[in-house]
Amino acid sequence: MFTDLYRQSLAGLRLLLVMTVLLGVGYPAAVWAAGQAFGDRADGSPVRVDGQVVGSRLIGQQFGGDQWFLSRPSLNDYDTLASAPSNLGPLDPDLIGSIQDRKAEVAAREGVDPSEVPADAVTASASGLDPHISPTYAELQAPRVAEANGLDLEDVEQLIEESTDGRSLGFLGEPGVNVLELNVAVRAAVVGGD
Repeated sequence: MFTDLYRQSLAGLRLLLVMTVLLGVGYPAAVWAAGQAFGDRADGSPVRVDGQVVGSRLIGQQFGGDQWFLSRPSLNDYDTLASAPSNLGPLDPDLIGSIQDRKAEVAAREGVDPSEVPADAVTASASGLDPHISPTYAELQAPRVAEANGLDLEDVEQLIEESTDGRSLGFLGEPGVNVLELNVAVRAAVVGGD
């Protein structure tokens, strides 16, 4: 009876060791290796400037100052842990008021009529983390960014065109401009122009 218990305990211990190596080491290593096949996408698609990570291509962030293109509004200040929509309906007075306030602010900053302000300039995305703006909103900001950086407007418009992503799979969604990548391109144009 003691030998049966010893034999079963030894078999259980061997199974524990094999499964620990297989599932505790082998499986995580295989998942990590598979992720590395996708390059930076497995690491959050970081954007690097001079070897330093300045943000992620997938997550929007706050920019301030006239020299930068501005992102869409974010209800959570681009906090990835607090990512959520406002849950306000289209007729909610609070939502309507905040949109009107944002529209007036954008129109004043860009020197345009409020009717020229595109929707993505005044509304947050569902997650509050969208890294893209519409080409229309980018073009609206181009004169301000060009002037603040001492660049030709045509050069800034070219940077917008180069930073515009097409529709997913060629037919899903709308074209968008990744704000972080566009601001990195603006910075490179300013530094390269000095």
